[in-house]
Amino acid sequence: MSLRIRLQRKGKKKKPFYSIVIANSNSPRDGKFIEKIGIYNPITNPYIVEVNVEKAIYWLEKGAQPTNTVKSFLYKKGVFSKKHLLNGVKTLSTK
Repeated sequence: MSLRIRLQRKGKKKKPFYSIVIANSNSPRDGKFIEKIGIYNPITNPYIVEVNVEKAIYWLEKGAQPTNTVKSFLYKKGVFSKKHLLNGVKTLSTK
């Protein structure tokens, strides 16, 4: 089961509103999902992106792959840099 971090469309016609969700890659765009980790509202100026950083890092460590759009949001929110800092320096043992 491959997991994706992607957008799920909500809202009325011509007034989109998106949830950032963890879903199975085979499920439809607006179908079943595992967990909601954020929102994206493109209508406001400037647009609004809210992401639960801890949940995003948790799912990235579990192997979830973000779509290109969500990946850019996660970079802007600092999720990837925080994930990198949490992993720390990995030392090589020489035996």
